Amino acid sequence: MQESVELRDRQWDSKGASSSQSRVHDEQGLGRVGKKQILKRRFGFLSILGFSCTILASWEGALSTFTISFEDELRSGGPAGTVYSFLVVWLGTFSTFVTLSELVSMAPTSGGQYHWVSMMAPRWCQKYISFLTGWLIVIGWLGAFTSTCYLSASEIQGLVVLNHASYVAEPWQAVLLFWAIVAFAVFVNVVASTMLPKFEGFVLILHLVGFFAIIIPLLYLGEHNPASEVFGQFANEGGFPTQGLSFMVGMVGNMFAFTGADAAVHMSEEIHDAERVVPQSILTSVLINGLLGFGMTLSTLFTMTNSTAALESPTGYPYMQIFCSATKSMGGCTVMSAIVPILVTATAVGSLASSSRMVWSFARDRGLPGWRFLSKVSLFPPPFLPGASCVNAQAVPQYSILVVTVAAVLLALIILGSAAVLNDVVSLCVSALYTSYLFSAFLLMWKRCTGGIREPSDTPSDTIVNTPGAPLSWGPFRIRGALGIVVNGFSIAYLTIGVFFSFWPDEMNPTASTMNWAVVGTVGTSLISTVYYVLWAQKEYTGPVVEIDRYG
Repeated sequence: MQESVELRDRQWDSKGASSSQSRVHDEQGLGRVGKKQILKRRFGFLSILGFSCTILASWEGALSTFTISFEDELRSGGPAGTVYSFLVVWLGTFSTFVTLSELVSMAPTSGGQYHWVSMMAPRWCQKYISFLTGWLIVIGWLGAFTSTCYLSASEIQGLVVLNHASYVAEPWQAVLLFWAIVAFAVFVNVVASTMLPKFEGFVLILHLVGFFAIIIPLLYLGEHNPASEVFGQFANEGGFPTQGLSFMVGMVGNMFAFTGADAAVHMSEEIHDAERVVPQSILTSVLINGLLGFGMTLSTLFTMTNSTAALESPTGYPYMQIFCSATKSMGGCTVMSAIVPILVTATAVGSLASSSRMVWSFARDRGLPGWRFLSKVSLFPPPFLPGASCVNAQAVPQYSILVVTVAAVLLALIILGSAAVLNDVVSLCVSALYTSYLFSAFLLMWKRCTGGIREPSDTPSDTIVNTPGAPLSWGPFRIRGALGIVVNGFSIAYLTIGVFFSFWPDEMNPTASTMNWAVVGTVGTSLISTVYYVLWAQKEYTGPVVEIDRYG
């Protein structure tokens, strides 16, 4: 018995020492880029992989944005255009996030793109470009959170229409459902914040199981279109002068389905061994979601034997009509359809977490109005509650969560007067986030080609690196040699095309209701942030604040 107790004590001591070493390593890694450890690190590889997969949610996004990615692509490119545009976007997304993985390995901070831009940009424009990038990320992630909540709310209404044909989906009901989904996301992120990693791990299981729960009955029970129609039928019903232009315009919906893989970047300061784990989780999630999304895209196209009925479904979501036509069972169709809004609601939880961390980080670096207020964190559950302690509590940026929540709640009111809100918000997400990726990728390629990034062995281990005014040093993950330049170059080309076409309407000669107003949100945000920078922020914002001078 005595030997058993001693063995147990040694095991506990070993685990405690290992945990302590990991904590010190993480704090030192963050210290090398000039930041103090404030948030607690509770995510490991599997939990952050679940977080990344459910934020990316490519197969759920492919179904949820059917009215955009499929309808526009079917009109602009046909079934074949849908298939090939998905492959192009998948390849472009993977290349882009290989590039971003190199950057997060160098500087694993919650600021992500604006931090990287600041550390690489020329001194004469470093402050402004970094400031603008930060605002684009904020508006992009706010748009992602808002659109996710809207999708889930409208899908729930679609389920009601599916089962009760007499029900008329009212905009005000969508707003109330929207607010309920926001409330759930706030509950998980604040009240149950210590359970967030386990929640994301559980949702990863649902993400995988839900895919097979839909695709197996869909393919087994549904009638199939010929392969020649799926892979060889193109269309151009948007009135564009060429099929190629029509194809490019139709890609935006698929781009939205892949938007958000940088969510893990903004959670970096809560991830163990972030400089290695974040690149691994990002790239793994892009591979997994690409396979699942492509499988769902093909399955839906093969079983959509009546495209007119699907696209004119009274539910507002063609996939629900496709499921009903395939299963010929209202119960089976309802269960399959219900999986999607459940997982989209789970995506909203992660979107709030990532967007609030971005707001908190940007406020910490004095990039937002009220930064002193927004940069505060609190412990949840509070230590004074029964059974609570500082050890078990999670440091939560509650004021940033509050601001994101209030902004989303107010944006939901647009639903009351705009039937085209989803299309515009989707395009806004793509244009804003893709622009932030583009700035980062371009500057990395410039530094890489000019030899501006050192090998890790060439930098003393106790000095600040990868922050404004400090040397640049590669992290553990990188693509070496000419291949790295090729990957960066392809990413820049893809992102440039994505940003350009994210502003296009889905038809020639659009009306006010069919116009793509994303340019107003993106350019408007850029102008407002520029005015704010000139009048006020340039006096306070200097780029990422170096909170410590040395560590070791």
